[in-house]
Amino acid sequence: MIFDDLREIQRQFGYLPAEQLRALAQKIDLPLYRLHGVASFYPHFRLTPPPKADVRVCQDMSCHQRGAAQLRSSLESDFPQTGQLAGNQNVAVRNVSCLGRCDEAPAVSINDHIFAGASENHVREMVRALLAEGHLPEPPRTQQGVECTSDPYVGQQRYGAVRRLVESRDWDSAFATLKASGLRGLGGAGFPTESKWQLVRQAPGPEKYIVCNADESEPGTFKDRFILTNLPHLVVEGIIVAGLLTGAPKGILYIRHEYEDQERILEAEIRRCREAHFLGPGILGSDLSFELQMFVSPGGYICGEESALLEAIEGKRAEPRNKPPFPVQQGLWNKPTAINNVETFANVPSILMRGAEWHKAQGLAGAAGLKFIGVSGDVVRPGVYEVPMGTPVSELISRYAGGLPSGQKLKAFAPSGPSSGFLPAAMAEVRLDFKSLADAGSMLGSGALVVFAEGTCMLDMALNATQFFRNESCGKCVPCRVGSQKLVDLLADWTQGHGSSTDLTLIDELGDTLRLTSICGLGQVVPAPIASVLKHFRDEVDAHLSRRECPSRVCFSNAQPQRAASATALRPA
Repeated sequence: MIFDDLREIQRQFGYLPAEQLRALAQKIDLPLYRLHGVASFYPHFRLTPPPKADVRVCQDMSCHQRGAAQLRSSLESDFPQTGQLAGNQNVAVRNVSCLGRCDEAPAVSINDHIFAGASENHVREMVRALLAEGHLPEPPRTQQGVECTSDPYVGQQRYGAVRRLVESRDWDSAFATLKASGLRGLGGAGFPTESKWQLVRQAPGPEKYIVCNADESEPGTFKDRFILTNLPHLVVEGIIVAGLLTGAPKGILYIRHEYEDQERILEAEIRRCREAHFLGPGILGSDLSFELQMFVSPGGYICGEESALLEAIEGKRAEPRNKPPFPVQQGLWNKPTAINNVETFANVPSILMRGAEWHKAQGLAGAAGLKFIGVSGDVVRPGVYEVPMGTPVSELISRYAGGLPSGQKLKAFAPSGPSSGFLPAAMAEVRLDFKSLADAGSMLGSGALVVFAEGTCMLDMALNATQFFRNESCGKCVPCRVGSQKLVDLLADWTQGHGSSTDLTLIDELGDTLRLTSICGLGQVVPAPIASVLKHFRDEVDAHLSRRECPSRVCFSNAQPQRAASATALRPA
């Protein structure tokens, strides 16, 4: 309820006035310091009056490749940030973390309205119109209706898996099918789904929870947005099945606040489910019940960490918990909780309807199932593609995403955004599955392939990725809070001609400390981008350190400007 009240105050006033926070603290009998601590933690809330035009340009990975830095610089020149209007600044231009529109980079948020793929002139015109007329055009609505191989209900009645379970009550058979399928968590960790749900089912007590993590916020990651848009029924059904199998009476779908279209789509799907008696008391006339509600995130990449997400739902700062205990033991409100991501839940109905053997047969080279991969960066057709698990990266780039534009050559790729690190073009035959990427020293992660053409400075990309992690650190633990900033400082020096080869020892020590002592996965992957660049692109780093030279002519004050945004038309698959 804290976030509902805070959003209502911000809707009325444009920000959270101090007197309104004091009144709310008294109303809900909560210490003011705690309420202020929560409100100040999340980027969605403002504690000071906003400018008339609050322009935020995404600077992370895919947008960085597509000219975000030049866009921000141009906007700052067009709208000098010194003017005052009724005591407030007219225009503020600043950076913002990934907006989940990597396939339409660069993305811009203007007064919390997200516009993707807009030209510099279009953004400039929108800001001027906002200043003159006080309104913005509505961002285009997400297009629905893409048919996917993983949907078992194309042209058929939906929610068949729930119908079968309610009629048969054969929980053991459903668990056996999920186990035989080998389904693992597809949000990054890859924990066996059946094992997690069994742990929650076996936990004592009737109060348990199912949580769907739809808070994908890492640069390059946007495939859950596609799934929520086109397969909302599979996600909702997967959550209901999880509730029935674990004995949890309630589920919560946690969605990032930048996904307004998907929130609307899910609200409609949940409403249809209630009307058809798939949700609520007495599912399909039985004695079974399950409730599902949505929770809109107040923002922040750290909320994607499962225990931080639980803290947010409980109305606290999204700071990760120490583990153990794990959520399956003590999760939401300290009750057993099964947390999975969007794609994992969406796979469950298909497996239960078609069988484990069908699921396994969809993969290649021993991998099981289909995988949604978001492809962005230097490709002709950025978008989301449903491919067999085990598809080679080279095939995904050339066959599905149309290859690189204008005859450019592949230099590197990140298999799953910055947390996976960077691999060189020579490794493009690696297959997109858990084992192959682990053997390559990377990871499948959540499925966010970012492609880099020749002309990209990999040290610059490592700095960009590390800045993202620094910006999104919750600050709870010292290694992440201090270590991420120190890494940014070192890498920034390297790109500005102030670095030294003696820094390499410190980089290694920082990396080891972050990996071994950070509380959560965010701190543990902070060293991944620079570690991979040092491993695969060492000559490029040495050129910066020893010769004060950027081979790609991106870094240093006397270098050419960073690459301009590609003119290639951006369209989702």
